[in-house]
Amino acid sequence: MTSDAKVWFVGAGPGAADLLTLRAARVIAEADIVIWAASLVHADVLAHARPDAEIVDSSQLPIEGVLPLYRRAAEQGITVARIHSGDPALWGAVQEQLDLCRALGLAVEIVPGVSSFTAVAAIVGRELTVPEVAQSVILTRLEGGKTPMPSGERVRDFARHGTTMALFLSAARSGQVQAELLAGGYPPDTPAVVAYQATWPDELVVRCTVGTLEATVKQHKLWKHTLFLVGPALAAEGTRSHLYHPGHFHTFRRAEPAARAELRRQASARAGGTATP
Repeated sequence: MTSDAKVWFVGAGPGAADLLTLRAARVIAEADIVIWAASLVHADVLAHARPDAEIVDSSQLPIEGVLPLYRRAAEQGITVARIHSGDPALWGAVQEQLDLCRALGLAVEIVPGVSSFTAVAAIVGRELTVPEVAQSVILTRLEGGKTPMPSGERVRDFARHGTTMALFLSAARSGQVQAELLAGGYPPDTPAVVAYQATWPDELVVRCTVGTLEATVKQHKLWKHTLFLVGPALAAEGTRSHLYHPGHFHTFRRAEPAARAELRRQASARAGGTATP
């Protein structure tokens, strides 16, 4: 194996080719072999590949069908760009490939990508962590599918937190998703977003509620490539972050005394105590 042999795992983002990072575009442009899944990655990303690059569609290949390409990289000293939808860290089946590449002595590197849950938040113009409303985002999928969920990881249990949740890979069982969200404690009028093929030319993004999620999915006949966002932050208004408040201080900015005192008073009132000077 030569020192040039390397496999890059590249996050392609949610779909739109111009949502690739600069690093992702450069890696694809320099690769000798570009592996992509036509079922998950938009073909426009291939515009970054060299005209003489070998393009391989992995949508119909198991990992055993891709392994010979990694062996060639090790033997011939070439580079491979394996393109993954969204960010490779989320449901990307990357870990098993990293293990295979390292067993072959290949250098590997991961290029992060824009995840579909952040793309959908951008499309609907919402922040997912709104002060005093939601300060956590839960990324999960419905249990009971093809891939078993670890013990203790159930949508119903996560829903009890009442914060923002992004549900992947669950549209085919929207009725069960809705039932679990309600059983976990989300009120039926909790805001929700159903997003199909976010940032693709045929994207469909619909606002609804937890109580109407199943009906919305079935109305539009969705069962794959669909993400759900739920939580009160999707409709919250009127809250203010401390980050840009004149009473907040950090290394580069001093707080205004009167505004700082007001922040302390508000914090004390929420805690039911008395503010200290």
